[in-house]
Amino acid sequence: MERSRRKFLKIAGISAVGLSATPVVNLLASGGEAALAPEMKKDAHALTAKHWGMVIDTRKLKTLNDLEPMFEACHKIHNVPKLANKNHEIKWIWEEEYIHAFPGNDNKYLNDEILHKPFAVLCNQCEEPPCVRACPTKATFKSDDGIVQMDFHRCIGCRFCMAACPYGSRSFNFRDPRDFIVPEDMNREFPTRMKGVVEKCNFCEERLAVGKMPACVEASNGGLIFGDLEDPESEIRNVLKNNYTIRRKQTLGTGPSVYYIV
Repeated sequence: MERSRRKFLKIAGISAVGLSATPVVNLLASGGEAALAPEMKKDAHALTAKHWGMVIDTRKLKTLNDLEPMFEACHKIHNVPKLANKNHEIKWIWEEEYIHAFPGNDNKYLNDEILHKPFAVLCNQCEEPPCVRACPTKATFKSDDGIVQMDFHRCIGCRFCMAACPYGSRSFNFRDPRDFIVPEDMNREFPTRMKGVVEKCNFCEERLAVGKMPACVEASNGGLIFGDLEDPESEIRNVLKNNYTIRRKQTLGTGPSVYYIV
């Protein structure tokens, strides 16, 4: 046990040497492989914001059939493998019942429709992300636009970020995910991962960099509103102004950037 502990600390120390304050991943992959780059390459059409956020309108997303196109679009474009073993499942966006999505907000007289409705859940892109503070190698970091990102090459698989995340929004690759992706279905413009790496939703940061909205937003048929929370004239601010919304576990002080219209 002591030998394993020393080995972990040695690896963590080596991994941390020479890391810059703002690590990023070059998401343009070749053959499914990722490479590090000094900065994210954005073209002239890149979508930018001071603080990206999302509103999920559950009035429009009532059933699992409404949610599945979003899940499929997200997982396919990010090379998320499909594993039969639930203990090894990788999820960037998935469904939960109200009592699991919003613990502490339920009561014994809760409306049956709300009680059994599937709610889409994903990384909340917190303003104060505990996962970032917990990561010993800066493999997970928060960018200037509020997105909490992952540098897959810096991840040493310690899973401290998973323990710190109160939303269960991170998955660990117990298996080599590449073994479960059909080659012809692989998106070679986004990096595949390897065994022992943590992953999660990144608000489609690589798509924003080329002027595209997140894949789940495009597939939501108007059920997801995405935009700059710091822009008072944005669509998302207008939606928040005119609708009552709730956030997941907001009393924890993490400052979730994902809102729900219920």
